[in-house]
This record gives sequence, C-alpha cells and structure tokens, in this order.
Amino acid sequence: MKIIIYGQSTTDYSCQVIKNVIRFFVEHQAEVYVEAAFYDLIPDLNQEFNSLKKFESHHTVDASFDYFISLGGDGTVLRSVTFVADSGVPIFAINTGRLGFLANIQPDTILHSLQQLINKQYVLSARTVLELECIPNKNEFSEVNFALNEVTVSRKDTTSMITIETYLNDEYLTSYWADGLIIATPTGSTGYSLSCGGPVLTPEVSSLVVNPIAPHNLNARPLVVPDETQIKLKVSGRENQFLVSLDSRIAIIDQETELIIKKKPFKINMVTLQNESFLRTLRNKLLWGEDKRN
Repeated sequence: MKIIIYGQSTTDYSCQVIKNVIRFFVEHQAEVYVEAAFYDLIPDLNQEFNSLKKFESHHTVDASFDYFISLGGDGTVLRSVTFVADSGVPIFAINTGRLGFLANIQPDTILHSLQQLINKQYVLSARTVLELECIPNKNEFSEVNFALNEVTVSRKDTTSMITIETYLNDEYLTSYWADGLIIATPTGSTGYSLSCGGPVLTPEVSSLVVNPIAPHNLNARPLVVPDETQIKLKVSGRENQFLVSLDSRIAIIDQETELIIKKKPFKINMVTLQNESFLRTLRNKLLWGEDKRN
C-alpha cells in the first residue's frame, strides 16, 4: 500500500494527530510519502519515523498510490486536488481545522476511520472539476488550471461594479453588473456560492451554478445549468484588470481576456465512509433541521 500525506500548517495539537496517522500507516506496512514543505513543519518527524519519503510536485502523484490523506481544513482539501489532478487517487480528508465540510473526519474518530479505510468500508464520491481557459493564453494558472469548488470573477482595486458578459454554449445569456460572478460545481455549491444566496446541489448532480455576487440588477438570480455547458465570460469595467480565482488560487487578468469555463474530463474521488453521507454532513455542519427556539 502506498500513501501520500499532505497538509499546509500545524499546531501542537495537530502535530500529534499527524504523527498518529503516520504511525497507523507505518504499522500497516504502508509506503508513506509526505509532502516536503509539510514534512519540515512537523517537529522530530525524521527521528520518530525513518522510512518516510518526501515528494514536492504533483508530478509525483500517480495511479500507483492508494490514498491521498489530507490533514487540515477544507482549504487543505482544495490544495490537495491540485496534487491529485487526473491521477484518480482517492482523497481521504481528516479535519484538523475548523468547519470541515469537505474534511469531515474528526480527530476523535481517526483510528476507527482509518481502520474503515483499510477495510475498504467506504464509497467513492466522484466530484466534478472545472477547467479555465484564458484567451489569449497567458499561462496564469500554468498546468493547474482547474478547480473543485468554483471559478470566480471579481473586481480589483475599485469599489465600482464590473460588467460580466455571459454566454452559455456561445448563446448570449446576460450581462451581470455586479461585484463578480461565481461558477460553482455541486461541491462548491456549499461554499462561496451558498454564502451569496446560491442553491445547494448534491454531489452527484450533473449541474453547475451561475451565481452573481451582489448584482446591481436585483432580478438577476442564481441559475442552474447542465455541467456539459461551456460558459464564456467577457469582463469590462473602470479598471483595466480584474481578479479570477480557482478555489483559493488567484490571478490578475487583463480586461481584454476572454474566459472559457467547462467541465474537466476527469473527476476527483472523495472517500465517504459508510457511516457518513452528504445529507448527514448538511445536518451536522450547516445545522439543517436544528430548532433554535429553545
């Protein structure tokens, strides 16, 4: 068994959790790789474990690995996706952060959850990924031009709104006059898009959400479209540049750039344990059905 372990930051508490996870896999004779920058954040790791290997690039991650272990919060999961890419390696997300909607394995259940993983007591949830193409291509996001949650266009260095001319499969939809526009996957529908009034989509739905951010034209509402739709955006405004983000990664784009957003041909596999589900996560994390009148 080959395992990759990745995180972005540590605390005294999370370091112990991380070492417990590593110890579990070492004891199960797994070949364990730890991302190099993360490895250096964990005190005395090389003294406690002498069989660990380091990796530095997404080029290391291929189909020979059994699992990609994400240790952190939802932001860490989104960064994990950039390593996994089209390899098909399942992501097992352990929450050592805060809310943990994607990273929903809690530290107090880790050993039991890891045993379920080893016993293959889980299902894989295949998640849609969005690709961004910029025309002309200025290589803003290099090879990692995809997002699990959303592609977002927003204003830069101004309080003025921007105009986002939007086309669906080359047919004109509308021009949003707003602070920005979110194109969200079902996974991203519970993130930024939800906070901007968008609908929640279950992960298996083959749809995308087109959701304006604080639109001036108040009749502009979130729109759900098939995920086979190609979305084209042209942005204009008082400034010569605007911002584009792929999940948590941001680039500055010139106004004359045309953005093409479409579904990637691959999906990201998220591990869902048998006693977990998307609906249970909704109830636990978003407090659906909670009666706060008492």
